[in-house]
Amino acid sequence: MSFSDRDLVVALDLMGGDFGPSLTVPAAKQALLISESLKLILVGVESECEAEMRRCRLDSHERVEFISAESKIPSDCPVAYALRHSGGTSMRIALEQVSEGRAGSCVSAGNTGALMAIASHVIHKIPNIDRPALAAFVPSDAKEDGFSLMLDLGANVCCSPENLVQFACMGAREYQIVMNTARRPRVALLNVGVEHNKGNECIKKASDLLQFVEFIDFIGYIEGDSLFNSCADVIVCDGFAGNIALKTSEGLVRLIRSKASGSMTGFWSLLKLPLALFVKSKMKTLLPDTYNGASLLGLQGVVIKSHGSARKQATVNALIRAMHEAEAGLPRNLSNLLS
Repeated sequence: MSFSDRDLVVALDLMGGDFGPSLTVPAAKQALLISESLKLILVGVESECEAEMRRCRLDSHERVEFISAESKIPSDCPVAYALRHSGGTSMRIALEQVSEGRAGSCVSAGNTGALMAIASHVIHKIPNIDRPALAAFVPSDAKEDGFSLMLDLGANVCCSPENLVQFACMGAREYQIVMNTARRPRVALLNVGVEHNKGNECIKKASDLLQFVEFIDFIGYIEGDSLFNSCADVIVCDGFAGNIALKTSEGLVRLIRSKASGSMTGFWSLLKLPLALFVKSKMKTLLPDTYNGASLLGLQGVVIKSHGSARKQATVNALIRAMHEAEAGLPRNLSNLLS
């Protein structure tokens, strides 16, 4: 089977994540119901996928193609080993659909390091980009456009000032495309203080360089307590700080939900259920599933890293986002911007 409009085709690694085909296949079915334009290339180990494919009636779906893989990449596999032995794996084959022009995007919840390494090897980088970066939307308190884009979230533990500037440029353009806005995004560097003399030399040098980028509104530094207060549209940092900040915030949300629905005695036990429901409704946009999917920016194709523990709706969100980013021509936009 072949599909004509590649930007509407998403290649999905069925074997990735904590749940594999038992979750990714039903998520694929749900995504097809939501978007009549979406087409899927599903890649997985046939013996592990066929029963679920039949159950969800995707084995003969007109907008689905299945490609059999020999194996999957284990979640704990070292990156170098995964890259050398990726041939025939579901992740590698899914990424090859993008590099060969059969799909406009790829989604995988597999090993993050392996995905970044294989994607960088299979799908070439955009010219003038030294390193791809993981970018994800995080919730903010803004009534309008209630999300900020944050990068890098773990692809690059150590960065140069020039890397941070490239991240800022890519992040600003992705924000404009996803949020459908033409205004100059407000860009900030995550730092240990807001004063101009705070931070290490890399941060200070990046700040000096960002002053001269015309298509962004560089607002300087923000601290960790301002990540979610909507003062910046794009938050830039190295992958070490970004990954810690994101995982800490996700853990805090889980802690609050757990405390709100925890043990109560006597009269207060009557409030347990309504309080839990209230917290759940108010914190819906804070949950990782709501904004699941980190874009690997800087490649000549759209690659979305889905959270390893992502549930069904979260995986659906990642699939729809992948299609929209490819349809909007994000890699082409970034290439033109940085040429």
